[in-house]
Amino acid sequence: MISRKQIQNIIICFISLSISSVVNAGPSTSLDELLEKVRQENTLEKKANIEREEIFKQAKEEQEQLLKEALAILEKEEKRGNNLRRTYSLYENQIAKQTDMLKSRSGSLAELHGVVRQIAGDVDSIIDTSFVSAQKPGRDELADTLASSKKLPEIWELEQLWLLVLDEIVESGKVVRFNTGFINSNGEEVEQQVTRIGTFNAISNGRFLRYLPDSEKLVEPARQPSPRFQSMAIDLERSQSGIMPFPLDPTRGAMLALLVQVPDLTTRIKQGGIVGMIIIFLALVGVIIALERFYILSAINRKVVAQMQDQQPGENPLGRIMKIFMDNPDIDSDTLGLKLDEAILKELPPLRRGLGTLSLLAAIAPLLGLLGTVTGIIDTFQSITLFGTGDPRVMSGGISQALVTTVMGLVAAIPLLLLHSFLSTKSNRLIHILDEKSAAFVARLAESHKS
Repeated sequence: MISRKQIQNIIICFISLSISSVVNAGPSTSLDELLEKVRQENTLEKKANIEREEIFKQAKEEQEQLLKEALAILEKEEKRGNNLRRTYSLYENQIAKQTDMLKSRSGSLAELHGVVRQIAGDVDSIIDTSFVSAQKPGRDELADTLASSKKLPEIWELEQLWLLVLDEIVESGKVVRFNTGFINSNGEEVEQQVTRIGTFNAISNGRFLRYLPDSEKLVEPARQPSPRFQSMAIDLERSQSGIMPFPLDPTRGAMLALLVQVPDLTTRIKQGGIVGMIIIFLALVGVIIALERFYILSAINRKVVAQMQDQQPGENPLGRIMKIFMDNPDIDSDTLGLKLDEAILKELPPLRRGLGTLSLLAAIAPLLGLLGTVTGIIDTFQSITLFGTGDPRVMSGGISQALVTTVMGLVAAIPLLLLHSFLSTKSNRLIHILDEKSAAFVARLAESHKS
């Protein structure tokens, strides 16, 4: 709609236009033409306004229609939203119920999952270190999977795990020969026949083998058990049937691995150091002296025993004493007794030679062992001062010297003491025979003088 102010402005414009037309037209322009022109323009303007009003009305109707459609859509969506909320609430309650049911029903299954993982881990550790894996590699893949799995195992997986355990049990009671590659003591990989004794040992050409789980290879240790066990291994490899004696390693190779780390006799001697070498030298000297004394005393004993059956004096202690008795038939018994005592004193040094040295060596050996113990402890404390107590291997040298020298001193002293006692007894028995025969000669001379 056109306001009153707009109408006034239009009339003013028309009047101004009419005046300007009259002025410009001159006396030839009539007022009728001006009026007609104003009417035409007014008619055109009304027509334009009517068209504009129609456009506005049409646009308003379209907006109202769009509004109605939007309100209808809104109402429809609100209804749909209400339905969805009701459906969501219903499903949410059902999900909660199903979740509670799942938790209650999967409680035992979760416990079963933990048990299966634990059993799979135990089985995996057994399979990894088993000698059967050297013959059948890759058996522990299922056990590895179940041990690290985060989901419930399948039925077929449990069956395969059960079959794997049964296979290990069955193989533990078999003696099997198969060809495979292993690393020998020289570090070379060779292909030979290997005999597997259950899950306890593996041998090849009489040599015991170890199984390394990391590399899945059999390895021949540098050091082997005693020859007695190796001969048993050879006999087992050569046998075809029957019962054969054979040592089993229940630790599946752990004892054989420890055997490599156990020091042998040469290593023990080196651990004793200089003190240990001195103890060994003194022990050898003592043994040589004991052997020499045993040989000489045994020879003298044989001669003395033979001389006791012979009436002619020979070249032996008893024979020399008998010669003194025969060479002095006219002297008195006291003088003869003195001469025989002098002769016995002359025979004592050869009979007792070396026994004092043997006794001294037997006494020195444990003292040297104690000296080695003290020096070893000193070295241990020096190592502790320099390197601390973090690494026990740093202190092992001093401790080994301390213990080994003590053992070496006792091992040297005990046999030397026994040899000294044995030889002293043998020497004293000969001296006793000489004293006895000397007293008999004196008594015989005294009787002859009385008669």
